Amino acid sequence: MISEPGCKFCQIVARAVPSAIVFEDDASLAFLDHRPLFPGHVLFIPKDHFETLADLPRPSMAPFFGNVQRLASAVERGMKAEGSFVSINNRVSQSVPHLHVHIVPRKKGDGLRGFFWPRQKYASEDEMRRAQAAIAAALE
Repeated sequence: MISEPGCKFCQIVARAVPSAIVFEDDASLAFLDHRPLFPGHVLFIPKDHFETLADLPRPSMAPFFGNVQRLASAVERGMKAEGSFVSINNRVSQSVPHLHVHIVPRKKGDGLRGFFWPRQKYASEDEMRRAQAAIAAALE
């Protein structure tokens, strides 16, 4: 296992810090967030220490996100939720610098509205096209 000294999530993987584990396989672990948005809020992590999604090796992507899909469904069923919110922060707002996916059970009228960011339109069609071109160029 790739571990980072001082990383709280690596310590959870090593069982040095207690957590309410809901899922585990050879490569990943899911546990209840200790400060949930709603009961059943799960954090899903790779056992190896990777800081961001970009750091996760490509061969790990399919099994990792297959488990995210499984967990999102299980959280919805287990918590009798109408849906779920699934998110990843990369560096900004990432309270623990270890890749983790938030899986939050949702119900209509639960009060969770725009809690991450205010949405806005592009100032112009030209601004939208510049953003489109910059991202497409970065993919090349």
